[in-house]
This record gives sequence, structure tokens and C-alpha cells, in this order.
Amino acid sequence: MTHTFHIPVLGLAFSIDSAIKVARYGISTVMSIVDDELIERIRAYYCKLNQITYHPVHSNEQDYRANRITAYLNLVKTLVDGQVEKLKQQSFTEDSELTGYFELLPESHPARPIYHAMQIETNPLIKKQLQDLLTTYVKPGEIDVNIMSKVDKLNFKNGVALDQKYADALAALRGFANSTLHSSVILSAGMNPHLYAYLAEIPVFFPKGDSTFDKKVVLKVSDFRSSLIQAKYLAKRGVWVSEFRVESGLNCGGHAFATDGFLLGPILEEFKEKKEQLQRELFTIYQDYWATQKIQLTISPQIRYTVQGGVGTATEHQFLLDYYEFDAVGWGSPFLMVPEATTVDKETLTALENATKTDFYCSGASPLGVPFNNFRPSSAEKLRLERIQKGRPGSPCKKKYLIANKEFGEKPICTASRAYQHQKIQELQQQILPAEEYNKAFDSITEKTCLCEGLAAPAYLKYNIQQNKEQTAVSICPGPNLFWFRKQYSLKQMVDHIYGRLSILTHADRPFVLINELNLYIDYIQKYITDNKGQFNDKKIKYVTKFKAQLEAGIDYYWKLQQQPLSLPKSIAQTMPFQLEMATIRLNNISI
Repeated sequence: MTHTFHIPVLGLAFSIDSAIKVARYGISTVMSIVDDELIERIRAYYCKLNQITYHPVHSNEQDYRANRITAYLNLVKTLVDGQVEKLKQQSFTEDSELTGYFELLPESHPARPIYHAMQIETNPLIKKQLQDLLTTYVKPGEIDVNIMSKVDKLNFKNGVALDQKYADALAALRGFANSTLHSSVILSAGMNPHLYAYLAEIPVFFPKGDSTFDKKVVLKVSDFRSSLIQAKYLAKRGVWVSEFRVESGLNCGGHAFATDGFLLGPILEEFKEKKEQLQRELFTIYQDYWATQKIQLTISPQIRYTVQGGVGTATEHQFLLDYYEFDAVGWGSPFLMVPEATTVDKETLTALENATKTDFYCSGASPLGVPFNNFRPSSAEKLRLERIQKGRPGSPCKKKYLIANKEFGEKPICTASRAYQHQKIQELQQQILPAEEYNKAFDSITEKTCLCEGLAAPAYLKYNIQQNKEQTAVSICPGPNLFWFRKQYSLKQMVDHIYGRLSILTHADRPFVLINELNLYIDYIQKYITDNKGQFNDKKIKYVTKFKAQLEAGIDYYWKLQQQPLSLPKSIAQTMPFQLEMATIRLNNISI
């Protein structure tokens, strides 16, 4: 990678075109390929913007979902390749994109000293030679895609179920596989056996003679054990995991997975200690599979390790790279405040600038039934409350990406839909519960919100491509770390902040990333106990006991980390003892 950071997937729309905006500077990005309708409309927009003939892929066509994704990814690659070639032809003037490319590079990049030498060189011939050498370093960032494995709705035509290969996740994977991109698919949200089996059938994921790949597989994971299980499952089928992307359970944007109290620091330590063992174990399984296919592999493919979730300073960034020996760090939510890199509508950007700390919260809004990082002032949240006040909770379900519930029939529906919530509230009313208990159950039902439309809406608003009478209330799912980034920034300001050339944070009391995650976990288990008041059984007591024990083990690990010479930067090591003491007191005060 050109840079030591990447921009992870941000909802549906927020990073849908980030590659077009920043890949020419060597910055790697990830886009979601869940929503083929959003993708098709964004493709139409960029074709028009760049005066390229647009040939629509209609929804009545065979395999339209995969074909839409392929067409857009091919367009993105074409545009980025063109941008890079144009950039290489520019001069090193103060305001050129070519100069901007090298201004953004980390100091550790081999081209950086050459660039500095070129700047001060006075001999025209030598200066030109240095400039020619620099252009050979210019390459685009990775244009990666994300598939949430569990978002895999089976599709129908004329009431008849289509083959499994036309399910949402499999079609998305095929769309990526058929594209001209040479990049990675990031699989998240757990294992999907159908998707993983299909992955093993696609030749672009097979190894080449030098143990490289046309297209690579990345797992976004939250702990070592699940990483090993999934990677082994894939290796037994001839699929190599080229990267483990470790994400904080709670200190991240989007869906949150609380990992039963396992904290990021100990998780990263386990990866650090077991990297070589993991490589050997997976390669042995991988070799055995390909031997059955009469292919002998002697060179183990590489594995990269990256981490993301709640990182906010250059010191934290470099600590994660140096101490845990990881290859890169993902910076997600802060880039929502960088219009040059992401797609956020004006109203939402203003709301983020004026947000308070409590505006960022972990909610039950997702129809998937997984905790979801939410933003109280979002227009989607306002619309949800308005519908409840009007006596019509729930959303019209148009896109149906998240339909899964079968409580009221064999045909699955979405728990955020008006149809589901109406039936569920009727069922609740028949129970004749005390007011407090009724209100709690009612809120739990109506908290679910439509993410399919809400997470796509910002792009429609930003580019003025919404359709007539289309609902454009915006859902946004930033991590709690975004509170510390209080205004809009230029791309250069954010990158300079990541590399320590500039500090854009104005709050001195921001806790260290690992301590902030610890406090989020304590908040989580406290809320769990409150929500289950009067409903505890042996299973729930066991869960809380285990959760607290893991947090205690994590605190003990951080105490030891803090006491190791040179492990932590001095500025962090000085504040950690007090922060750990406060966290310990909070945890000790939690009881059932």
C-alpha cells in the first residue's frame, strides 16, 4: 500500500464513490456492493458527468444485479486509471494533483525523501531526472468492495424462487469477480456457507503460479478464534485469506459486535503472537486442497493484518502499527467530515458538526437484530419518530435487502417495515401489560428503521438524483469516535493529521482508543443488565459473569502493557493508570 491507512466501507452511499475521489492519490477505499439500485444510479450520474455513453442495466434482465455491479466497478476503474494517467502528465506546480500526491505520502514512503530532494534541487537536469523518477512511484489506491455475508436474500421471479446463485450476496460476489478490478472483496458479518462455497468455484480467486491472485479475499473479523475458523473453512476449499481486517467490537461505525467482552488490545496481541503459526497452519490446509487438484504449491501466499475502529490520533495510529506489527490502520468515521473523500449530504454534515457526545449511541435500529451505531439528529431518526406520533410506525419496504423475519408467515419480511410493526404492536396490545413494560416493548419494536433507503439517501441528495416522491431521510452510522472531529476538513488536513504533521483535534480530554473501547464495553454490559431487569435466568447470569471476567482480564492486560518500557508512547502511558482505575471502579459497581 502507498499509505499506512485505508478508508473502510461507510454505509451504502458514504463511500460508494470514494475511489473516484481519492484513489488517484494512492489512498485505498472500500465500497459496499449491497445496493445494486444505488450503484446503477451512481453509474448513470458519473457517466453523464464524464460524458460517457450510459447503457442502463434494467431490473428485468437476466442476472441484472451482478451485471449492474460489474458495470459500475468497471467504470470506477476506467475513471481512476484515467485520473492517474492525467496526474502523471502534470508538472510539479504548487497546486497540481501530482504535487498533492507526494504531499500526502507518509514520511516512511521511499518516494518521500526523493520528493524533498527534488524540491530543493537547483540543477534543472537533475531536478527533471528526480521528477521522472517520482512519477514511477505514482499508483492508485486499492478499489476494494464489501459484502455483508448475511445479507443474502433469496430472489424470486414471477413468484418462483430463483437459483441460489442469484441470491443477493452471491450475485454481488459474481459482479465483483466479473469486473476488471484487481483488488479485494472484504467479507463481513460472519460466515455464509453458501457464499463461501460459491467463492471456491470462481477462478479469479484461484492462486497463480507465483502465489498471487487476480482478486483477493479479506475477512473483517472481531477476534482471533473466529478468524481461524473462517480461514480454515475457506482454505479447505482452496480459498486463501489475503488479509485479516480486525475491527473493534463497539468502537466502530455501522453494526457493532460486542465479542462477549473481548477487548481490542488482547485480540491484537493474540494475532501478533500467532501470525507465523496461523500462516503455517492455513498454508498446510491450502496446499493439501490444491494437491487434490494436481497443483503443487511451494510458496505460501502473503497475509496482511490491518485494524480499524475508533482510531483518532497519529500517536494511536503509529502505536498500532509498531507495537502490534500490523500493516495498516482503517480510518472510517472521521472521513465522513471530509467532503473530498466521502459522500454526505449538506444537512447531515451540518448536524454532525453541531453534535453532542450523546448524539452518538449504540441502538437497536438495525433490522438484522445486531446493535447499530446511530446518530440521534439524523433525518431518518426524525422521520421514524414522526411516523410513530402519527400512529403509523414502520417504513414502506421497497428494496427488501434485509427481509428475514417469518413470525407472521413463511414469506420473510423486514422488522423495520410497517407491515411487521403493525402486526407486532397488535400482538403486544393483546397482552395487557403494565404501562412501563408495554412502553419498553413498544419502543423495542418501533426502534427498527429502514436502512436500505436511509443509507442510500445521502448520495441521492448530494448529487440531486432522487426520484419523484422518493423518501430521502438519511440514516448515518458513525462510530462514537466521530464526536472528537467537530468540523469539515480538507483531504490534506485529515491525512496530515493521520501522519502527525497536523493536529485537528481541539479536545484534550479524548481518551486513548483502547481505553475508550473499554468504557464502551462497560456501558454495553450495564445497559444489558438494565434492559433485562427482572428477566434474568441462568443463561443470562452466565453471560454477564463471563462478559465481566473478560473485561477484567482486558484491564489486567492494559495494566501490564502500561508497565512495559517503550510499549506505549509517553503521552498515553502517563494518563492510562488513572483511566484504568476509573474503568475498574465502574466495572466493580456493576451487578445483577
